[in-house]
Amino acid sequence: MKYANEPEYTHGQAARTGILLVNLGTPEAPTARALRPYLREFLSDPRVVEIPRPIWWLILNGIILNTRPKKSAEKYASIWTAEGSPLKVHTEKQAKLLKGWLGEKIASPFVVEYAMRYGTPAIPATLEKMKAAGCDRILILPAYPQYAASSTATAFDAAFDWLKHVRNQPALRTVKHYHDHPAYIRALAANIRDAWQMHGRPDVLLMSFHGVPRYTLDKGDPYHCECRKTGRLLAEALGLEPAQYRLTFQSRFGRAEWIQPYTDKTLEELGRAGVGRVDVVAPGFTADCLETLEELAMEGRATFLAAGGKAFHYIPALNEHPRWIDALGEIALANLGGWVDESRDRDADEAARRASRSRALALGARS
Repeated sequence: MKYANEPEYTHGQAARTGILLVNLGTPEAPTARALRPYLREFLSDPRVVEIPRPIWWLILNGIILNTRPKKSAEKYASIWTAEGSPLKVHTEKQAKLLKGWLGEKIASPFVVEYAMRYGTPAIPATLEKMKAAGCDRILILPAYPQYAASSTATAFDAAFDWLKHVRNQPALRTVKHYHDHPAYIRALAANIRDAWQMHGRPDVLLMSFHGVPRYTLDKGDPYHCECRKTGRLLAEALGLEPAQYRLTFQSRFGRAEWIQPYTDKTLEELGRAGVGRVDVVAPGFTADCLETLEELAMEGRATFLAAGGKAFHYIPALNEHPRWIDALGEIALANLGGWVDESRDRDADEAARRASRSRALALGARS
């Protein structure tokens, strides 16, 4: 095993606590050339596609990577902004706002960064950067409220794989899920109420979560149950009756059965039933991305209206909503117990740092 070089160490240097916000990822540009390596990395992950490797290698390299990049690039181009990929833009802004929020609560030194599981900035490179900045304790905070092996677990895999190549390892903590955290539910409800205050209430609120294959539920993945609980708590927070909302799953891929009901089929059903207005929200996506802005806001709208629906509203993801930044901060603090100080005597800390350095130099340390 070859270990990475350690950053230069200075005796008496104040240790920092790191918070790493992790999201799924995005290509560097809305082009087939940029999509190909991104899709290769994403779809090569055995947690994402649980098909025997030799068979999947042939399908991925023989068919998918030769056909899908162009189609996906066209979809990304439809939602790309002047700032770049919406997912990356929102995640970066969330990290900056989280840093400011925590700065009002934490007195001890800390660092906040963000990373993508697939694409850049990559998790290993960002963890290396945080370690070089003096972080000897790092909290991994995924942008996925509901745990799934194909999202949350693979982010943790990347962090722990990096750890295997580190000689002087920092302590790592992980946030598994927060699907029922009161602050997260409050943020979702506040975001929806803001939309309703501007546009009025719909006949039906459709809560669409990212789909996963049905076999993951059968094998013990808790994702389906956690989505259901989020939906129930959100409906209660909004005071909705069962007939006033639906919970569905989107983004099917391949021929296997995925968890149901499906978002597109439900939108067709609601349109044919003569439902006048549907509002769609994606509680599992904390930042707008391809799946929300193109699949829901564009394709979902077309599906509903073509089936006979009259009005369709997509409610944006949490993005930089103040209540969501509050929730991120509360979730982070709850998982940083014992690692950070809410009060600090900076003069005493500086004196202790200098004394530690003096003792080390007196004993022969070089720096």
